[in-house]
Amino acid sequence: MAVIPFQQPTRINDDPPEEQFRQAVERSGLTPPPDIRMDGKIHRFHTGTGKKTEKSGWYVLYGGDIPAGAFGDWRDDCYHAWRAEVSWEVSLSEEQDIRERIKQAREIREAEAVKVQGAAMEAARNIWQGAPDAPEDHPYLTKKGVKPHDIKVTVGDGRLIIPVYDSTGELVSLQYIDKEGNKQFHPGGKVSGCFYMIQGQGETIYMAEGYATAATIHEVTGSPVIIAFNAGNLPPVAQAAKGLYPNNPLTIVADNDVSGVGQAKAQEARDKTGANVIVTPVTGDANDYHLAGHDLKELLVGSDKPDWLVPFYEFVQKPAPIKWLVKGWLQANACMMMFGPSGSGKSFVAMDMALRIASGVPEWNGFRVRKGGVVYLAGEGQQGMKGRASGWRAYHNIDPRSVDCWISKDGCDLNTEEGFARAVENIRKSGMDVSLIVIDTLHRFLSGDENSAQDAKTMLDACAKLMALFNCSVLLVHHTGVSPEAQKRARGSSSWKGAQDIEISVSPKGDKSILVEQTKSKDTELAAPICFHKKVIDVPGWFDEDDEQVTTLILEEGEMEGEGTSSQKMTPATHAAMETYRSAAYKKGKLTPKGFEGIHLEEWREVFYEGSTHENPESKRQAFFRARDGLVKKGILTVSNDIYKPTNDFEIMSIVLCLKENKAQIYRDKP
Repeated sequence: MAVIPFQQPTRINDDPPEEQFRQAVERSGLTPPPDIRMDGKIHRFHTGTGKKTEKSGWYVLYGGDIPAGAFGDWRDDCYHAWRAEVSWEVSLSEEQDIRERIKQAREIREAEAVKVQGAAMEAARNIWQGAPDAPEDHPYLTKKGVKPHDIKVTVGDGRLIIPVYDSTGELVSLQYIDKEGNKQFHPGGKVSGCFYMIQGQGETIYMAEGYATAATIHEVTGSPVIIAFNAGNLPPVAQAAKGLYPNNPLTIVADNDVSGVGQAKAQEARDKTGANVIVTPVTGDANDYHLAGHDLKELLVGSDKPDWLVPFYEFVQKPAPIKWLVKGWLQANACMMMFGPSGSGKSFVAMDMALRIASGVPEWNGFRVRKGGVVYLAGEGQQGMKGRASGWRAYHNIDPRSVDCWISKDGCDLNTEEGFARAVENIRKSGMDVSLIVIDTLHRFLSGDENSAQDAKTMLDACAKLMALFNCSVLLVHHTGVSPEAQKRARGSSSWKGAQDIEISVSPKGDKSILVEQTKSKDTELAAPICFHKKVIDVPGWFDEDDEQVTTLILEEGEMEGEGTSSQKMTPATHAAMETYRSAAYKKGKLTPKGFEGIHLEEWREVFYEGSTHENPESKRQAFFRARDGLVKKGILTVSNDIYKPTNDFEIMSIVLCLKENKAQIYRDKP
C-alpha cells in the first residue's frame, strides 16, 4: 500500500473544511466525492477512473474544531492522511486528538480492506480461470518487444492480465494493461508485498517494477524475475523474496527515474535485504535501455571478456577525439578546477563560460562552445550572483527563457550522504540533460578539511559519482592561499590537482585586468593564456534602496595593463581572426611591382565563409565583421577603400614569399 504521510501545514487555508478536503482529494489525482460526511464512518465514491458505477475511492472523516481523517483508492491501494488547516496555533492536546482520529480512520480502512480484498480475491480468481492465454502479437507486447510469460487477456476488451500473488502463493489480485500501456489493478485487491514471478534458470533472482521490464530481463538472461508492480512495492517484495529464497542472490534492476523515486526505493530495499541494485545508466527502465540498442545482458551479468586488460591491436587504435564544452578549455566528461585568490574574478570567469554553454552562445573568446545544460551550485553571494547573471544576460542580449541553467539557493556538504542525495534529487527534478555542474566554491560544499587527502578523496569521489550519474563534467571553483607563492596554486591538499583533467588559474593583473591560464591539461597541450578587462555596466531595471543604479562587471577580451597597446600582442581570438586573413591572402592575393598591396574585403569574406563553422548566414556575417573590426582596432591591419593590409613588415614578407612559391608551383605543374 502506498502511504502518503501526514505533514504539518505550512500555510493557512481559510476555506471551509469540506472544501479543503475536496482540494486534497484533487491534489492526489482523484475526483472528489459529491457530498462529504464527517461522521467517522467509511464512505465509498467514484474516483474518476473505471466504470461510473465502480466506487473504488473511500474516505473516513471526523468533525470537530479541527476535522481530520483519511482517504484513498482501493484500485491503486493508496492511503492519504488528512487534517484541516486552521488559523490558530494547534495545542499539544489538539495535535494528539488529530493523530488519534487519523489512526482510527486508518483502522476502519484496514478493517474494510479485509472485506474488500476478500471480495476482490474471489473475483480475480474467477476472471483468471476463465481468461485465455495472451497472444504474442498483443499490441503492448509488440511495442515492448517481449513475449507473454504465462499471462492472459480479458475476454471483452483484450487487456493483458498479470496475476498478483502473495508470499503464500495465493492469487490475491490482478493487474490489467491495455494496448496503450495504461495499467490498473483489480479494485480492492491486495498489492502491497505481493508479486508475480517469471520462472527461469540460474541462482540469481532479478526484480523489477513492471511486466515489460521483467520480461526483457528474463529474455536476455534466462533467469527468474520477480515483478513488484511499482517502486513503492520494491522493499516489501524484496523482503518476501529473501524469506522465500534465502539462498538465492537477489538483484533489483531499478528504473532510472527523473524523479529519483525508483532509485530511492531500490536502495531502501537493498538496505533491508542486502540485495544488489543495478540502475540503468540512462533515463528509463531496462526495457527502454534494451530497445535503445544497449547491451542489457552485459549490464546485468557482465562480459566474459577482460574489463581491465585490452589486446595490443585494440590499444593502438586511434582514440576517439576529445569532446569539448569550450574548445581547448573545458572538456566534456571531465573533472576540472578553476582557482584564484579572493576577488580575482574567478566566479565571473566560471559564470561567463557556464552561461555561454547554457545559452548556446557559439564562441567564448574565439573558442567554439558546445551548448548543454548547466547546474550552477552557488554556495555564497547569491544576491551578487543574481546581479552578475542579470547583467550578463542583458549585455549579451540573451532571452533568459532560452538559458538551460539551474542555480542553487545555497550550499550543502556534497561529500556527505545527505548533501549528495539532496543535490542528485534536485538535479533529477530539473529534468535537464546536464553537460556541466559548477561547484562554486569548493569550500562551501566540502565537509571536512581541504588540506586532508582523505577529505579531498570523499569530495572527489562525490564529483566522480555526479559525472557518472549525469554523464557530465564537473568544474570546481576554489581559492588559493594568501602569500604570493601560495597564489600560484589551489589551496589545500595536492590531491586536488592530481585528480583534475584540466586546471585553470585566474589571477588579477592590475586594477582592471584578469589573466586566465591553464596550469594543467591532461590530454592536450596547454591553451594560450587569455586576458580580460573588467567592464562596469548597469544592471537594467535594478536600483538599490536609495534609488541608485545597481552595477556589475562584464569581462571583455583585451591586453594586460602595463603591456602597452601594441597591435602585435594578439590573444587566441585575434590569432584565429588573423589566420582567416592569411588564408585569403595566400589564396586570393596578387603581387604587383610594388609587392603585396593587400586583400579586398569581399575576397577575404569569401574565404572566411568557406572555413566558418557557423551554419546560419547571419552568424557568419557577424563573426566575420567581429574578426575584421578586432584586427583593425588593434592596429594589426590597415584599411583603405576596402583593401586590408598588414601593418607588420614581417607579416607582409611572409605573404609575399608564399605567393611567390604558389606562382612557382603553378609553373612547375604545367605539362
